[in-house]
Amino acid sequence: MDEFLYQRSELLVVAVLFGLLLVATEVGFRCGRVIRAGLEDPAKSELTTLQGAMIGLLALLLAFSFAMAESRFDTRRQLVLEEANAIDTTYLRSQALAEPYQVKVVTLLQDYVANRLEYYAAGVDQKKLDEVNDQTDQLQAQLWSQAMDAVNKDPHSIPVGLFISSLNEVIDLHTKRDIARQNHVPESVLLLLFFVAILAMGIVGFGCGIGDWRNLSVTVTMSLIIALVILVTMDLDRPRRGFIKVSQQSMVKLQNSIK
Repeated sequence: MDEFLYQRSELLVVAVLFGLLLVATEVGFRCGRVIRAGLEDPAKSELTTLQGAMIGLLALLLAFSFAMAESRFDTRRQLVLEEANAIDTTYLRSQALAEPYQVKVVTLLQDYVANRLEYYAAGVDQKKLDEVNDQTDQLQAQLWSQAMDAVNKDPHSIPVGLFISSLNEVIDLHTKRDIARQNHVPESVLLLLFFVAILAMGIVGFGCGIGDWRNLSVTVTMSLIIALVILVTMDLDRPRRGFIKVSQQSMVKLQNSIK
């Protein structure tokens, strides 16, 4: 979580990138104007081929980066649903426990669901996340203690065995969600994408410069589209503070159902 770009607002990063794309286009255009008189037709033909290759490479990198971000977003969303289902299963199985374990476990599970919602609400505040994770560890320890007490009292109880199995899955999913939160698109991939985008627009501007005319609205629109695609890619990779957020509806529904 200490990567430079990840700590910055995606709007600011993309706004700077959009400006750099326009600058690269203008610089390429001016360079093309300067040397176009000395270029022969074969050189211009080679430049057209180079333009197509760079645009194709940029399209490939955009698709690759978007796929990486979308895959991670989908994983985080699926883990929320899986965790809610696992907690719900644990809650239902706790109904078969003998007293006083049943009441204690239900109360702890209610606190646990509230804690998991706080985990998401903490966003990228590392101090708050550490506090919530400490509370999660404490609740898990208390739940596991109740499970061990129940199994020690009746080692051959099938309901207790099923409860322990589902509780173990709940604990595992907490770890998976925490790892998924930290697993985002590597900064090196984004930097490579930025570099190729700037270089591609520079070559496009250069091609316009050695030609007879250029359409400024087309190049600006192209730069804007590239910047917007990168914005969506970065936003998908920031589900706690971006425009596209991972829905917590399944966890909220669970909280309401076990109250």
